[in-house]
Amino acid sequence: MAKRKTGPRKRVPAKGLARKGPAAGAAAVGVAADRVAPAGGLGNIRNRIDAVDARIHALLNERARFAQLVGISKSASGKAVDFYRPEREAEVLRLALKRNQGPLRDEEIARLFREIMSACLAQQEPLKVAFLGPEGTFTQAAVLKHFGSSVRALPLPAIDEVFHEVEGGVADFGVVPIENSSEGTVNHTLDMFLSSALKICGEVELRIHHCLMGKMSGTEAVQRVCAHPQALAQCRGWLDEQLPDVERVAVSSNAEGARRARDERGTAAIASRAASEIYGLKLLAIEIEDRSDNTTRFLVVGRKLFSASGADRTTLLVSGADTDDAGALFRLLEPLAQHRVNMTRIESRPSRKRKWDYVFFIDIEGHVSDPPVAKALAALEQRASLFKVLGSYPRAVL
Repeated sequence: MAKRKTGPRKRVPAKGLARKGPAAGAAAVGVAADRVAPAGGLGNIRNRIDAVDARIHALLNERARFAQLVGISKSASGKAVDFYRPEREAEVLRLALKRNQGPLRDEEIARLFREIMSACLAQQEPLKVAFLGPEGTFTQAAVLKHFGSSVRALPLPAIDEVFHEVEGGVADFGVVPIENSSEGTVNHTLDMFLSSALKICGEVELRIHHCLMGKMSGTEAVQRVCAHPQALAQCRGWLDEQLPDVERVAVSSNAEGARRARDERGTAAIASRAASEIYGLKLLAIEIEDRSDNTTRFLVVGRKLFSASGADRTTLLVSGADTDDAGALFRLLEPLAQHRVNMTRIESRPSRKRKWDYVFFIDIEGHVSDPPVAKALAALEQRASLFKVLGSYPRAVL
């Protein structure tokens, strides 16, 4: 039986006891209706549900026909990537959430509309999306959250291969991890932008729940734990407490760890619940991440910039002539403050030109076409020895 991480537990009413609250009331009404509804009462409700389903189906087909017309109006011989507009999809999702008054949760509404847009776009042909694989990784989950299920997902063994497949046109877009709320930046992704011409087209925020899994029946049989270095770091406290003497082995991905757990005696893995199903492993413990808000941010990379969506983020790559001079970074960033552009993140990385020379990756609020941002960036570019807009893209909706 899967173990939960230690901590305060919520009291759960014993089976059969009455529950309080709106949900319980609705459930009770449903049960009561099932028992006392007059003849034909439930049948009538089901008939009305069938009628609603028919209307939904008709509207879905109508939407799909409009999507076809949009494609035809742009290019009769174009590909799906030619019709994909992340700024428009973000706008549709924000409007759907603004309209939502329940009972469906915002997350469910966003997922349903994402799948509708994904299916409509795939009428032309499925988008090809490369991701850090193999199957069962959190990056694959980020692909599905952002693009929906009607895409052709291409698992690749390394981040640089994701970039190369998109650069070469084999994939339309790529999805790669960029930072975790607990463990910080994925430097390999940042460094790829030093030489790549790809642009950032979107971002995905994914809540990360880690599970311990293996072929064994309990944790006492675990001799080693395999996982991506980020996953090992995000579960360090739990491992120190629960499996202090077990060897920790860093591998290329959590899914690779799950594969080893399937094939090797004594090996367990840290991965997603989906990976346990794909690789036929038992869940030994669930939600073992050290922080309850553990979230990873992913970037969508493509070959061009897109228009503003109304709630955007811009990522820059900049450097000064002498980054070791006093005030060098202040002079670069001053135009942002002067034009009241909010900087949300900054990271430094070696420039690879000479020792102790650095470049800066900067996230700011707004789109390059927004007047304050455009003015600030024009001034910043005048002061920089290196200036590159890596992307201007919709902020993650959920």
